Amino acid sequence: MEAVIVSGGKQYRVREGDVVRLERLPQPQGATVEFREIAYVKGDGEPVVERKALAEARVVGQVIRTGLAPKLVVVKFRRRKNYRRRRGHRQPYTAVRITRIEAGV
Repeated sequence: MEAVIVSGGKQYRVREGDVVRLERLPQPQGATVEFREIAYVKGDGEPVVERKALAEARVVGQVIRTGLAPKLVVVKFRRRKNYRRRRGHRQPYTAVRITRIEAGV
């Protein structure tokens, strides 16, 4: 079974057992997370995309860890103007293992 969940304004295609890196979630490590905003579910038969069935579907996962992604270095440079700026950024994330996908059909 597979589904497309919406979290943090992005869509993620998941299956049971997958580990997904999402935007930072407020839950602590080891907590259970339930995703109710689902765009697509596919089981053994046809895919489900109708709104009523998707409103009843849910995806359950467990928070594995929270952390910071590797550093991205942003460099601004203008030639011959003695203008150089260097800045780093580490995006916070939450790693979630998908434990169960329940279709609302």
